[in-house]
Amino acid sequence: MSKKTGGGITLTLVYPQVVTGADLLRGIIKLDRLAPLLQRRGATSVAIVNSKLYGIRSFYKIMSKYDIHPVIGLSIYVEIDDTESVLLYIYAKDDEGYRNLLKMSSAVANRDTETLPLHWLKAYSLGCIIVCPLTDVSWNTCRNKEAFHRVINGCDESTVAIGISRAGGGRHPDELGIEAIAEAVHIPVVAVHESRYLNQEDAFAYDVAEAIRTGYKLDDPARPANEYKDAYVPEESELDLWFEDRPEWLKNMSDILLSCDVSLPPSQSLMPVFPVPTGETATSLLEKNSVVGLQRRFGTIEKVYRDRLSYELAIIGKMGFSDYFLIVEDFMRYAKENRILTGPGRGSSAGSLVAFALGITEVDPLKYGLIFERFLNPDRVTMPDIDIDFADNRRAEVIAYVAQKYGKIHVAQIITFGTLSARSVARNVARVFDFSNEEMAFLSKEIPNRQGVTLEEAVAQSKSLRDWMSIDNIRGKWLQAATTIEGLPRNASTHAAGVILSPVPLVEIVPLQSGGDDIYLTQWPMGDVEEQGLLKMDFLGLRNLTLLDRIRSMITYDKGVPLDFEAIALDDEKTFDLFRAGDMSGVFQFESDGMREALRLIRPNKFEDIFAISALYRPGPMDNIPLYGKRKNGDESVTYLHPQLESILKETHGVIIYQEQIMQIAVRVAGFTMGEADLLRRAISKKNREILLKERAHFTQSAVNNGFPEDTAVAVYNLIVKFADYGFPKSHAVAYALISYRLGFLKANEPAYFYAALLSSMTGNNDKTVELMRESEARGIRILPPSVKRSQYMYTVENGAIRMGLGAIKGVTPVFFKLLKEARKASGNWVNLFEMADALGGEAFTEKALIPLIKAGALDEFGESRAVLEASIKVASNHVLFGGTVSPKYTPAEMVDRMDILASEKEVLGFYISDHPIAQEKKAAGGQFNDISSITTIRDREQVKIIGLITEIKRIRTKKGEAMAFVTIQDETGQISCTFFPKQYAISDNQLVEMAIIQLEGTVERHRGKPQILVQQTRKN
Repeated sequence: MSKKTGGGITLTLVYPQVVTGADLLRGIIKLDRLAPLLQRRGATSVAIVNSKLYGIRSFYKIMSKYDIHPVIGLSIYVEIDDTESVLLYIYAKDDEGYRNLLKMSSAVANRDTETLPLHWLKAYSLGCIIVCPLTDVSWNTCRNKEAFHRVINGCDESTVAIGISRAGGGRHPDELGIEAIAEAVHIPVVAVHESRYLNQEDAFAYDVAEAIRTGYKLDDPARPANEYKDAYVPEESELDLWFEDRPEWLKNMSDILLSCDVSLPPSQSLMPVFPVPTGETATSLLEKNSVVGLQRRFGTIEKVYRDRLSYELAIIGKMGFSDYFLIVEDFMRYAKENRILTGPGRGSSAGSLVAFALGITEVDPLKYGLIFERFLNPDRVTMPDIDIDFADNRRAEVIAYVAQKYGKIHVAQIITFGTLSARSVARNVARVFDFSNEEMAFLSKEIPNRQGVTLEEAVAQSKSLRDWMSIDNIRGKWLQAATTIEGLPRNASTHAAGVILSPVPLVEIVPLQSGGDDIYLTQWPMGDVEEQGLLKMDFLGLRNLTLLDRIRSMITYDKGVPLDFEAIALDDEKTFDLFRAGDMSGVFQFESDGMREALRLIRPNKFEDIFAISALYRPGPMDNIPLYGKRKNGDESVTYLHPQLESILKETHGVIIYQEQIMQIAVRVAGFTMGEADLLRRAISKKNREILLKERAHFTQSAVNNGFPEDTAVAVYNLIVKFADYGFPKSHAVAYALISYRLGFLKANEPAYFYAALLSSMTGNNDKTVELMRESEARGIRILPPSVKRSQYMYTVENGAIRMGLGAIKGVTPVFFKLLKEARKASGNWVNLFEMADALGGEAFTEKALIPLIKAGALDEFGESRAVLEASIKVASNHVLFGGTVSPKYTPAEMVDRMDILASEKEVLGFYISDHPIAQEKKAAGGQFNDISSITTIRDREQVKIIGLITEIKRIRTKKGEAMAFVTIQDETGQISCTFFPKQYAISDNQLVEMAIIQLEGTVERHRGKPQILVQQTRKN
C-alpha cells in the first residue's frame, strides 16, 4: 500500500526497527499479535533488529505468511575508541549481507562486552546497509562529523544512512546539527523509530520486563531511567505527523527496507565428513569396519547376518549417511577406550545391525526381531537419529573430544529458552513489584505449575486469587503487566542433549554464542537448527549409567577383575527372583509402585518379559497388563485374529505391544515392504480421519490381493489402528531393559556394591538414604559409620559391609578430603587426634573442618568421647602451630546426653548413624510397632501403632475453647506429626512431655500430601 504526500513523494508504510520478544525481554512484541496488526494497517515491510539473531526464522516465516516483506537486521554497539560504543542498525541487503550478519551476531555474542570492534564492522559490512541513529543516547558524546567518519570509513558509503528519531513527536535538540553532518558527508537521512512493545498502554509492561531483565525492583532509586517511553508500534498517521516536514526521510527508510532482498537459506543436507585413510571412501570404510565388528562379536558370520548387513549398508550408502555412522563409531570408540560408560542403545537405532557391528549399540537386532526400517526408511528420507546415553558425570568429555577432532568452529551445543510460564511470570513480576514473601507463597500455591495453563485461566479458576486482587489496585497492574509478557523467553540455557556437527564452519550457517566448557552455543533453538539441515546428535547424560559405572569401578578395583556388562548372562535366576518380588529400589524404569505391582502380577522369567513390561507400563497399554499376565502364566488361553499373526504375536502372548509388530503385520497381511509399513504406522498414529480412510482402502485392497478375505483384512486393519498409537518402539524397550536388567543383576549378585553406589548417588536425599540403609541392613549388609582413617569421599564396600563416605557429612568438601587422603597416605595409621593434626597441618586442621567430622562420629575410633574430641581441637591446633615436642593431652569435657549426640548426628548427616533409643525399644517389643518411614506408603484411614520420642508439642485451643495438641514424634526412621483432638488430649495430656518416649495408636490421614496420625490411644513407655 502506498500514498502520495503533498510534496508528490510516494510513501509506503514500513516499520524499520522492531525489537521482538525473542530478544530476552529487551522487547516484548509477540509476532502472533504484530503480524495481523501490520497487515490490517497495510504495512509493506518490517525489519527485526534484535541484539542477537534470536527469533529471525520465526519472524521471517510469519511475516511472509502475512505478505509483509521481512527484513533481517541487528542492533549492534560498535566500539569507536577505547571508551565509546555507538548504536548501529545493520540490515542484510543480500545473501552475502545475511552471512555477514551471522558473523557479526556471533562476534558480538562471544565477547564479554557484547560490542563489535570497529575493524570487525568494516570486515563484515559487505552486503549490509548501515543506519547510524545519531539521535540515540549512545551518540551523545560523539555526535560529530569526525566520529561519524570513523564509523563509515572503510565501509561502502552507498550502504550508510544517518537516522533521526522523533518518537512521540518530540524532536532531538541537536537535530539541525545532525542534518548538517549528513549534508557535509553527503549521506542521506532516514526516519528511524524503534518499537519494543506493541501499544502505548504496554509501556508499563515493558518497564516491568526491563526491571526483570536487569534485576531491579520498580521502586529502586538506583534503577536506570527508561529510555523507551514511546517505543510502541505507531499508526501510519502518527509517523506522517511526526515527520510531516520531512516525508523524504520516511521514503528513504522505506526504500532501504524494500531494497533488501534476502531469503532464508533453504534446508540442505549438511552431513559432516569423516576423515578416511587414503584409498578409502566413507562407504568402503564403513563396510570394512562393520564386517570386522561382526567377526569380533560372532567369529563366523552366518548368512542371515551377512545378508542383513549388506542390505543395511546399501541403504546407508544410498542415503548418504556413511560418514555419520563412522563419526558415531569414532566417538563411541573414544568413550570405551577411556572407560566412559555408554548405554546399550536408545530409540530406533538399536534396530540397526550396522550400529551393533560398530559397537554403537549392544543389541543384536536379529536376535530380538528388531527392524532396520523403523530407524532408517529408504521411502522417507530424513536425517538419521542415533541418540547416545553416557554416564552423566562424563558426557562433557565426549563432546570435548568431538570438538577437538572436527574443530571447535564445526561443533556447537544447541540453545534452549526458558519462557515465562503462568507461575513463573506471576512470581517474576511480583518480585519487581516488591510483593511480600507471603504474597509470593500465595501466588505459588494458587497458580498451577502445569504446562499450557495461562495466568488468565488461573485467575478465572481461583476465587482466592480474584479476592486477593480485589483488595489492592496495584495487584490489577501486576496482572496486566504479567499477562502482557507471559510466554516470552526469559533466559537462554544449553539444551540437555543436542550437539550439532557441520562440514563447514558453523558461523556460515547459524549464529553462535559462547557456551559452557569452551563449546559454542547456537543462537537458534533445535527446531530452527534442524530446519536448516544441520546434523543434530543427542549426547544424553543418564544417571543410571553413572550408577552402573561406579559399581563397575568398585568391583574392578576391589576384586582386580574387570566387569564386562555385555558378558552378563540374561538368564540369571537370582535376578528374576528380584524382579518377580518387585524388589526394585534403584533399578532403572522399575522403581514405581505400579511397575512393582506389574512385575509381581506378570512374574517375569525371561529377558523378553522385562522389556515387554517396560513397554506395557504406559497410559493406554497398561490396561493390557492383567491380560498379558494371565496369558503368560497360563491362566487364559491365547487367541489370534488370524493364524498368520501367531508367529508375530507369539512372544507377547497375542497382545500387540511394539510398533515393530504393527509393521510386521502390514508386511505379512498386506504384502507391504518394510518401508511402506513404517509409513503406514506413522500415518495411522496421526489419527487423521482422512488418512485413516485412505489407508484402510489401501491396506484392505493390498491384503485381498495377497490372498486374505476382505473381512479379515478390515479386522486386521482395525486392530492396527487400535494399537498404532499405543505401540512402543521395541528397539528402545530392549536397549533400555538391558540397563534395568544389569542393575537388577548387580543388586541380586553384588548387593553391597550396588547399595554403596546407590547411597553415594543419594547424598543429600536424607529420606531415601535412610530407606536404602534399612533395606541393605535387612539383606544382612552392615552400614559402617564414617571414619577419618578408612572412609573415602563416597560410600565404599569394606569386608562385605558398606562404609559411609565423608562426603555425606555437611561441611566436608572435596578439597578437604583430598588433603585428608594425602595425609592419610603419608603418615599411616593415626592413633589419636594429635597425630591426625600433625599429618594434616595447621591450615587444614581447623575447627570448621573438624567439628562436622566429630559430630558425625568419624573420629570415634580414637577412643574418646565426642565432647572430649571437640574440646581438644584447640590443643591439637596449637600443638601443630607451635611445633611442640611434648605429647599433648586431651581436654576433659562433661558427658553429653545421648539425645544431644543424636541431634548432632542429624545436624551434619541428616539422619542417625548411632543406635537410636527407640530402635532398642522396638527391638525389645518384637516388631509390634510400625516404622514412621513406612507410614508414607500406608493408605488413609488405616490403623497404625508407633513408639517414638516426643520432640515438639504445640498446644492450642479450638474455636469452642477446648484444649488440643499437635505433637511431633520421632523414631530412628524419621518423624511424623500426631494430632490429639480434645477428647484424647484430655486423657493423654500428662504423658505429653518433650523427650519422653510414648506409644500411640491411631489412623493415618494425609494433609497436603503429608501423612499424619489422628491419635486414638496412648501409653507412656
